[in-house]
Amino acid sequence: MSAQGHGPATVTDYIVHHLTNLKVGEGFWTLHLDTLFFSIVLGGLFAWVFYSVAKRVDSGVPRGLQSFVELLVDFVDTQVRETFHGKSELIAPLALTIFCWVFLMNFMDLMPVDLLPELAMGIGVPYLKVVPSTDPNATFAMSLTVFALIFYYSFKIKGTGPFLKEVFTVPFGPMLAPVNLIFRLIEEIAKPISLALRLFGNLYAGELIFILIALFSLGQAMDTLLDPAPFTIFVAQVILGLMWAIFHILIITLQAFIFMMLTIVYLSMAHEAH
Repeated sequence: MSAQGHGPATVTDYIVHHLTNLKVGEGFWTLHLDTLFFSIVLGGLFAWVFYSVAKRVDSGVPRGLQSFVELLVDFVDTQVRETFHGKSELIAPLALTIFCWVFLMNFMDLMPVDLLPELAMGIGVPYLKVVPSTDPNATFAMSLTVFALIFYYSFKIKGTGPFLKEVFTVPFGPMLAPVNLIFRLIEEIAKPISLALRLFGNLYAGELIFILIALFSLGQAMDTLLDPAPFTIFVAQVILGLMWAIFHILIITLQAFIFMMLTIVYLSMAHEAH
């Protein structure tokens, strides 16, 4: 809904507009351009910040951004050491990347609902979803990558023969191999689905609440002003959404942490033999 009157005219149109991705292509080959754009930009921001800190690292007492980055690296490294029982140089950097990248994508949910979409409409972009983790395509892409790593390490560490033996003999023994296979398939398929849907569901619900708060603030502005200015609506959204945003910071951090921890646990399981 635009303060200038050129956006969606009804409440339903407003909600649908904010939940619609900027797309190109059709069917299976549809690309969500906004999801790709913000995911790449946020991933690049994470890589640039950590690379910049690494280039200017000081062996003395860390300060400012270096202190924060070292604290974050130490936190993730501790979680990996306590949870992952195999040997791999990939797991700790992967866990750090997942936590920071998912957190940054989730953090976009704290942006004022109408700010970036309105700016995009001003340059002719009709739709813009700014939170990549509210797009199931993004969350499933990340979870399927983890799923592929699970099988890669299962075959690499255990070997093809021992891994297949584990699939067909655990937990009921070789006499019930088909049952073991069915249970194993259910267990493995549940991993990427749970990873993707947990992140998507929590962030999607949070986005809906922000949209409802924005609708309320727009309604209040329309009741008090005949022609409310965009800045007035922006301030109203910030004030009304402040309390939810403070609580939502916990949610976006927790979801990034859960995604990281489950990834570590799943990859640790792939390194272990029954």
